[in-house]
Amino acid sequence: MDCMAKIVNLPKIFDKRGNLSFIEGRNHLPFEIRRTYWIYDVPGGEVRGGHAYRENEEFVVALSGSFDVVLHNGVQQRRFSLNRSYYGLYIPKMTWRTLENFSTNALALVLSSTVYDPEDYIRTFDEFIAEMHG
Repeated sequence: MDCMAKIVNLPKIFDKRGNLSFIEGRNHLPFEIRRTYWIYDVPGGEVRGGHAYRENEEFVVALSGSFDVVLHNGVQQRRFSLNRSYYGLYIPKMTWRTLENFSTNALALVLSSTVYDPEDYIRTFDEFIAEMHG
């Protein structure tokens, strides 16, 4: 997939008391972190996302449980399964995304390059395709 989405391995510090991982903006990510949010208590069968951003970039980590992130770059689709807290998925701007197949007690952490701006959202797939090919 030519959208430049990619799995990023994070530092993992091993300790017999429990492991630790961390994320630093501009070090592990190609952007400064401006907003952080998390998705949890997703009922079975529900799908989150279903939009793209014109400017916002994101990094998604499965802190607990598992889920799939399905990306579309306007030409092709690719599925990423996230299920470990020591790696995440970088999603560039102008990439359609959905999150699905949430396990029980899944917790998705999302780090964003911008503050919330409703004008940045592309909310229909048809509009997304038109902007990609327009």
